[in-house]
Amino acid sequence: MKDKIDPYLQPLYDALEDMIPNAKLKEYMETDVIQIAPLAFMRGRTLNDAIIVLDEAQNTTTHQIKMFLTRLGMGSKMIVTGDVTQIDLPRTTQSGLIHALRVLRDVKGIGRVEFGKKDIVRHQLVQRIVEAYERFQADSVQQTANSEQ
Repeated sequence: MKDKIDPYLQPLYDALEDMIPNAKLKEYMETDVIQIAPLAFMRGRTLNDAIIVLDEAQNTTTHQIKMFLTRLGMGSKMIVTGDVTQIDLPRTTQSGLIHALRVLRDVKGIGRVEFGKKDIVRHQLVQRIVEAYERFQADSVQQTANSEQ
């Protein structure tokens, strides 16, 4: 199974390797200080005294994100990341991240940090690419609105 899911987890491994020396990372993974598990394997677990990260949450369903969020145990914190402009779900499936942001917006103890184009830490060209896509989408919406009039 590890061979099947590793290609999907490569960005996570890359990020960990940027933060933790390889030998220490290997030790942490062998001793389960760091665990990487597919979302489907979270059902039934309670995660105590942990920092739990759900990456790419924009591609969860509403049921998946609820199941994930309810795994929070004592002494733990959760970090949920996602980019709602990069949803890969079928059009008929609602993003769990978007749904959770609506449902949990007024729940005490839950914070939200939203990043913008200025926060992009990749090649400077990436910011211009994002801006070009935003302009294109805005122009497309405007053209559609004009053609409907």
